[in-house]
Amino acid sequence: MTVARPAYHVTELTVGQLSARSGVAVTALHFYESKGLIKSRRTPGNQRRYTRDTLRRISVIRVAQRMGIPLSTVRDALAELPEGRTPNRDDWARLSQRWRADLDARIEQLLALRDGLEDCIGCGCLSVRDCPLTNPYDELGEEGPGPRRLLREPTGAAARGRRHRAPTADPCGGTTPSCQAEDGPRD
Repeated sequence: MTVARPAYHVTELTVGQLSARSGVAVTALHFYESKGLIKSRRTPGNQRRYTRDTLRRISVIRVAQRMGIPLSTVRDALAELPEGRTPNRDDWARLSQRWRADLDARIEQLLALRDGLEDCIGCGCLSVRDCPLTNPYDELGEEGPGPRRLLREPTGAAARGRRHRAPTADPCGGTTPSCQAEDGPRD
């Protein structure tokens, strides 16, 4: 069943109209409502009616979900928006600024994960060729369990895995100070 787009002057939308206009399934709208992300009123016939500004709130929810922001965080942010009016550009700027630091931290973690996938992750297995150099004797195990390099908070370019090492045939490649001291640098 196709629901016609509501006319511009309609101030309240049925759940079907809201679903059709927002592109969100009716079940998802019910879920959002159960989590306190959106609100409706009930008609005398017990049907849900949503104010038109709910469309903007749903858009904010969907964008936040795509960014990986937890729904509880989204709910708290939406609770600060004024009721009865469509959130405007200033409202969105305040919301997005609150999420910026979290997103930047996650981007750093993803970059470190992407760029360090081929290196030692500090899990303690010592089977990767670089492990004896970057995690000798499983020293990272003193920091705690798990892949210590991936669980660390990123700091700087090295933490993002942006070390540019040329592939080498020998275990240290002549790049570490101890190798250079023994044999001198290799090309």
